[in-house]
Amino acid sequence: QVQLQESGGGLAQAGGSLRLSCSASGRTFSTYAMGWFRQAPGKQRELVAGITSGGSTNYADSVKGRFTISRDNAKNTAYLQMNSLKPEDTAVYYCNAKVGALWRDYWGQGTQVTVSS
Repeated sequence: QVQLQESGGGLAQAGGSLRLSCSASGRTFSTYAMGWFRQAPGKQRELVAGITSGGSTNYADSVKGRFTISRDNAKNTAYLQMNSLKPEDTAVYYCNAKVGALWRDYWGQGTQVTVSS
C-alpha cells in the first residue's frame, strides 16, 4: 500500500507561481512512475505532467513551457512547479503513483489550486 500526500495548493493571481509537493510512502519510491492530474468542476480528470523512474517527463500541451515536474528520490517526493498561472489552471490537483510491474495506481486526496484573474 502506497500513501500519497499533496501539499502546496492555494490561491494565486494570474501570472503567479505555485509549487505542489507529493510525499509518498514506501521504500521503493525511486521505482514509481509519478504524475500530476487535475480536475476542474464539470470536467474529466486530465493528466498534467508525468515523470518516469528514469526521469523522463511528459506534459499536457496546455502546460508545456509553464509547468515543470521533478522528483527527489532521497525525499520520496515529487514536485510540480507551476509558473505563469492562468485562471484555466484552476482545479483540484491530484498526485498519482504507478507502482510495480503492473503499474498499480495510487492517488492522493487532492489539493485545490485557484487562480484569480
